[in-house]
Formats: sequence, structure tokens, C-alpha cells
Amino acid sequence: MTRLSGLVSAEALEALAGRPDTVLLDIRLPADGGRAAFEQAHIPGAVFSDYAADGWRQRVGQVPGLLPEADYLARLFGGLGITPESRVILVPLGASANDFAAAARACWTLRLAGHREVAILDGGTRSWFASGRPVETGPGAGPVPAAPYPVRWQPGLRALAEDVMQALEQGDPLVDARNASYFAGREKAPEARVPGHVPGARPRDYTSLFDPETGRLLPRAALEAAFAEIRGKPVIHYCNTGHTAALNWFVLSEILGEIARLYDGSMTEWTQDPARPVATA
Repeated sequence: MTRLSGLVSAEALEALAGRPDTVLLDIRLPADGGRAAFEQAHIPGAVFSDYAADGWRQRVGQVPGLLPEADYLARLFGGLGITPESRVILVPLGASANDFAAAARACWTLRLAGHREVAILDGGTRSWFASGRPVETGPGAGPVPAAPYPVRWQPGLRALAEDVMQALEQGDPLVDARNASYFAGREKAPEARVPGHVPGARPRDYTSLFDPETGRLLPRAALEAAFAEIRGKPVIHYCNTGHTAALNWFVLSEILGEIARLYDGSMTEWTQDPARPVATA
């Protein structure tokens, strides 16, 4: 069987369901109902994870979306039943680009920690339900806890502020996942010191890659066209907190197979240092 990556179909999930090496991880945002919504209806066998409460991201000072420490992730993954041999399928709700971004950020975190077998369910829970497949209610069986995960950071997936500065100086592509208002500096995240974007960055609103009518990403041809001008170049993605940019990272890295990094500090961290340049349009 080939390595699990990118998007996985409902049909493929059915073939993997029930295997002891498969962890079906239902990632829920508090805004989408959290555990209460999960218990109302979820894919049979799914394990619940609260994107916020479980700490997939950590706040440090004024920067709310940073990568957690290795020891924390080791306990988080192990508590969710994930081992290095697990085939992890992340399940977004499928209601919006925002909830897909949560699954994409979890995917990036697992990849960065050295996990090989991870993919996202195409269309998420919404598409599974719409197809008439079985639905489970209640708390579910829960995870089978495993030992703390042996985190081994992988190079080339995470960008730090100094990497962004180097990319800016070298002219390497920087992609801003936010909407036009944030990019132009008409509004900003509460934690950001000033509004605006990294000079030279290219805007690519993450919602433009998601079809709200189907709960899926756009067809591959449309995704390729969205990033055509930067294919084959090392790209750094950012947003306000490293959340929405994860969707852009997922498309470029996990679907299109390009070299891409995510700057998890994003504009909330970048703007803390007045020496770092910020542009408005």
C-alpha cells in the first residue's frame, strides 16, 4: 500500500476503517460545536480532538499560534493513540475553509514532528454524511492511548522570522493567506502591533481554494492555476496566526508536491519587532 498523504476519499477510508493501525481523528473547532457536535454525529470509530483545548497551537506572549514544544506534542499524539506506525486520517467538518485549515494545521504539525502516514478526508464529515454512509452518536470508544510519540523535527517545513527575512531579501516567494482587507492594512489581528503585510508577499486568500458548496478543495487543475507563478520555487506561507495559511501550505506541499514552509508566527509575531518591515497597499 502506498504512503498515505494528501486527500483520501470516503471509499478509501471505508477500506481502512477498523484496521488497528488507522487513527481517524475528528478535528473540531469550538465555533463548530466542539465535543457536543461530535457526539451528535460523527464517522464511526472516529476519535475526537478539540483543536483549541487540546493545544495544537500554543500562545507565547502576544503570539497565539506557535508550534508547541516537542514534549507537549509527544503527549498529545500518544494520548490520541498515534504511534509512528499509525495511518492518521484527519477529518474536518467540511463546512468552511476555516475548519479545513484546522485539519491542515494538524497535518503540518504531524509532518513536522516526523509522522509519515497522514492525510485529510476529502469533503470531511459533511460529505460522509451526505453520501448516506453510517453515522455514530455519543462519545465514541475514544482513543487507545499509546506511549509518548517520539517527535523528530523534520527540516524544510517550518519557517521562522529570520527565514522570512532571508526570503524577502532573496526575492523568494512569500504567500499571504489572508483576505484583501488584512493584506492592505485596513484591519489587523488584535495581537499584531501594526497592520499590513510582509513587503513583496503575494496575496492568496485561503478561502479562494475551497468550495463551500461541496465542502471540498477546488479541483486539482484550479489549485495548480492558483499557484502557477510560484511552482518550482521555495515558498513560505503566512497569515495572522499560522492557521489559515496551513490550508495554502497543504495545497502546495501535500497535493501539488512543491517545496513549501509554514511560518507559524505569522503577522502577529512578525510585527512585534519594529525593525521588521511591514507594507500596506
